Amino acid sequence: MGDSARDHTDADGHLKKGLRPRHLIMMSLGSAIGAGLFVGSGQGITLAGPAALLSYAIIGLIIVSVMRMLGELAAADPNPGAFSYYVGKALGPGAGFMMGWLWWIQMTVVVAAEALAAAEGLNGLIGVLPTWAWALIFMTVFSVLNLSGAAHFGELEFWLALIKVLFIVVFLALGAAYLFGWLSEPSPGLSNVGEIMPNGIGGISAALLVIAFAFGGIEIIAIAAAETDDPGPSVTKAIRTIVWRILIFYIGSVLVIMLVLPVGDERLESGPFVGVLEQAGLPAVASAIGAVIVIALLSSMNVNLYGASRMLFSLGARRMAPRTAMRTADNGVPWVAVLASVLVGFLVVPATYFWGGQVLDKLLSLVGSTLLVTWMAITVAQIVLRRRAEQDGATLPMKMWGYPYLSWLTFAALVGIVVLGLTTDAVRGQIISTAVLAVLLWGAGTISHRRSMRQR
Repeated sequence: MGDSARDHTDADGHLKKGLRPRHLIMMSLGSAIGAGLFVGSGQGITLAGPAALLSYAIIGLIIVSVMRMLGELAAADPNPGAFSYYVGKALGPGAGFMMGWLWWIQMTVVVAAEALAAAEGLNGLIGVLPTWAWALIFMTVFSVLNLSGAAHFGELEFWLALIKVLFIVVFLALGAAYLFGWLSEPSPGLSNVGEIMPNGIGGISAALLVIAFAFGGIEIIAIAAAETDDPGPSVTKAIRTIVWRILIFYIGSVLVIMLVLPVGDERLESGPFVGVLEQAGLPAVASAIGAVIVIALLSSMNVNLYGASRMLFSLGARRMAPRTAMRTADNGVPWVAVLASVLVGFLVVPATYFWGGQVLDKLLSLVGSTLLVTWMAITVAQIVLRRRAEQDGATLPMKMWGYPYLSWLTFAALVGIVVLGLTTDAVRGQIISTAVLAVLLWGAGTISHRRSMRQR
């Protein structure tokens, strides 16, 4: 798909390959399985009712398609800038600038959000320190861990993500046992499946964005590919296995929750997994989920910080960010990019102490729809670059199914979600603010590139 990536080979600093294929798989799982599943799944059911299962299936199929397209791009040309780099190749430097900075901003805000959420969870479990103090500890510890090297980071994330995966497998097994009547508590059967769409189309459209946000982070697999030995085959293998696992975990969990808890149950909002286990007569297992959720959040925070730092490194290498972002330590870690990526978290946590959760809420509302922009950009980049590759007669290690028809169908589905969101009061402002920010960044990137070309 064109020239090979240069921004991680001709820089002042160099990333070192230390990740393995199993790290790629668990990193992607670690980023995607977090608060979006453990809390957001209940919110999706509350908004859409039983139709939430359809909403998850729609978003899941879109994810499968987008990840296959991203796999085609990453296997042919692995790069730490990933989709920002591919969008820049396809649509010009302004688009690449927009995609890189928009995604980086989102990740830095998400890192802060996950640190605070994990701190609240741990404070509820053991207390000892106030929430803001736990959050500062998490920010500090995971900053140090990300500075320790890709291999150490990958190994830690492997085990953190494995804990989450094992818990979900146990949860699905226990939920199925309860529904089939194999436990001491009587099974509800299908009695909790009421009206399919209790809140109409508006509820489904609002749920679609909640669900889309839950799947966010899976695209980090393409960023990490650049630090993997033999990246082409590694990312191909990882993407072929990761998307189906996540679909099973998400759709399976939502199905169990929907069948066990009625739509009006308050536990859907506060803790659907705990509610299911309590309903099944397993309070001891339910009490352990608090610790699992804290681990899940810290795991997601860990991966998202990694992804943000590598994206900033790539922006610096492409002259879309200060060149200091390329500075690396002896272990190959872009330490300036790591520190810049945790700065928002270190500012938001004390700000939350003084002004409450409104600080983080406003930041999240600004970038809440970034994932839709990212997926749409990946789709367009794949369509453009695949056409160029075919014109050049290039051999692709991995190919998108049904090109170009499935690629265009995926793009149309994403546009449809945006249109639905614009008709819903709860998410209209979020979509508009993200779109405005994207346009401003695209314009800034175009102007910056033109100035740079004139100076050269």
